[in-house]
Parts: sequence; structure tokens; C-alpha cells
Amino acid sequence: MTSDISVPEIPAARPVTHVPPVVEEVLAPGEQDVLTERIKALLVERDAVLVAHYYTSGALQKLAEETGGCVSDSLEMARFGHAAKAKTLVVAGVRFMGETAKILNPEKRVLMPDPRAECSLDLSCPADAFSAFCDAHPDRVVVVYANTSAAVKARADWMVTSSIAVQVVAHLHALGKKLIWAPDRYLGDYVQKITGADMLLWQGSCVVHEKFKAEGIRALKAQYADAAVLVHPESPASVIALADVVGSTTQLIRAAAELPQQTLIVATDNGIFHKMHLVTPGKTLLEAPTGGAGATCVSCAHCPWMAMNGLRGLLHVLESGDNEIHVDPGIGRRAVVAINRMLQFAGQTGVTVAGMSGD
Repeated sequence: MTSDISVPEIPAARPVTHVPPVVEEVLAPGEQDVLTERIKALLVERDAVLVAHYYTSGALQKLAEETGGCVSDSLEMARFGHAAKAKTLVVAGVRFMGETAKILNPEKRVLMPDPRAECSLDLSCPADAFSAFCDAHPDRVVVVYANTSAAVKARADWMVTSSIAVQVVAHLHALGKKLIWAPDRYLGDYVQKITGADMLLWQGSCVVHEKFKAEGIRALKAQYADAAVLVHPESPASVIALADVVGSTTQLIRAAAELPQQTLIVATDNGIFHKMHLVTPGKTLLEAPTGGAGATCVSCAHCPWMAMNGLRGLLHVLESGDNEIHVDPGIGRRAVVAINRMLQFAGQTGVTVAGMSGD
């Protein structure tokens, strides 16, 4: 269903002018084993648990699982941290994930391996500009994606993940509500086309997902005719149109395991391949191209900020206690209202909430 609603105004996003290069951690021979053993000991000593996002390195994901931690989307990371008995949460991901963990676990200490790890969607939606835009449209319900700062969540009525965005927006649309959506314009467009809702879309985008190219995927499909295409909805509409499955990180991993096709073309951050390989033994996973006519590869299918997470940084924060995440208590109390509204809706409707990415 395609909406023909006239959008009165399109808010401008803050340009993300500096995207760091993707620099993966390089370790000397034997160094990974030494770091891993020291980190395992410190997690116990510091009463800490490691929660890692699907887009971090395989080494971090493996370590989280081996030590009783969690590898998931960012909402499940935060909820796992809430249920865990550990007093300290070490969040391997990007800043908004650390903030969300703190919002849902204000009594716990939250550390991150690298405080410079940002998110282009978060950066594109500064709280002051977004709040001013919301104030200019007081008749609209404010729905924000998980990839936003604590302050933006505090200004929202609802926070959603990619796995529940369609259901929440459809619910609000059925109630006759007009919406403001932020920050991802591609996910917002996808949701709007399905629901027909009246939505003003903030014009942010993910530096990874917006670079996937439809012509590159079509060329790859010509080589692998039987391949299924799995796409995250933060991607452009032309890429989504080629998908056999559109979904959150968790949903794409599940689909990879359940689909009968033995070859999968995957259009999301390639960090997800670590988990996908574990659940799809024997299948061939192909990275969706970011190249093609007019392509400019900024991320090359991997978030440069996610790549800042590494074993050395993890060891440092456990040894020093540096890089603690703080959220103003007043902002946290307002932000948790928007998050809990989504969780309550999910509980009432039976919708599984997963896939908070970057998710």
C-alpha cells in the first residue's frame, strides 16, 4: 500500500560530515588468547557482564557468549543487562546502545570499550533541532527509532525498533494520529508505504545501509539465480524492492536459518555474518554490493564506529573503569516512558520486539 498523503514539510537532518575509516583491530600472534583470558578473569573480578551487538567483531561476540553474556540487537542487550545479576554492564556497540542500557538499568554501571563509537542516525538528529521541529507540529505523535540519543527519546511519545515499527505506526494510524518519524528516512518510507500513515520523515540515514545498490544486487542475482535476498529496512527503497525478506537484525538471522535457499545475499552490516554462519552451516553468504553506478563506498558494508570496539579497549575499561556512560536522570525518566510504551504494546499484541540496530 502506497501513501499519497501530501507531506507539508520535510525536516532537514544534520549532515554527518565526518565518517571515520573502518579500522579493524589487528592483534599480534597469540595476543587474542592472552587478552581473552585476562578479560574473562576481570569480568568475574569486577562483577561485570559483556553484551555485544551483532555488528561487532566475531572475537567480541564469541567472548560474550563464552562468558555468559549476550549477543543480540541493542534492545535485547539492554533487557539482558536488566535481568543479569552483574552490577556492571560492558556494552560493545555504539553510544546510543550504551545510553539505552543505562536508561533501562539506571542502578547499574555501564561501560563501553570506546566512547567515540557513534551512529550516523543518532548524529543526524540533534536533540535541540529535533525538539524545535516537534514543537512546530504539536498535533503530531512523535515516534523515534531506537538509533537516537537519550535526549531525543525523551522528547518522543514512542520509541520503536525495526521489528515493531510497522505494527506501532499502523496502530496509531488506525487511531487517526498524524506522526513525526525520526531519524531514518528509508525505514520511515518503508513503514509509511505499508501503513499509509501521515508521517513527517526526518531525513537521516545510515552510512552503511544507504550505500547498498540495487543494480549491484541484480548483477549478483544474475550470477546466483537461486539466491534469496535479505535486506534491512534502513536500506533504500530500490534495494528493499529486491528483497525476499525485509527485517531487523534478529529477523534476518532467523530467516537465514529457516529459508530453503542455500545461497543468501545479505544487505546489512557484515558483522552479522558471524552469527549467520553459526546458524546456517553449509550455506553460502554473500555480501550485498555497495558498488555500482554512482556508488561511493563510505562504509563498505561495515559500520566504522562499530569497528572501534575491540579486545584491547574492552580490557582497558575493565582495568581502569574508564568510559562510563551517564544519562541525566531526568532525561532517563522521560526516555523510559517512550521505551516502555513500546514494550507494553508488544506485550498486549503479542508482537516480538527484536532487531534494535543499527538495528
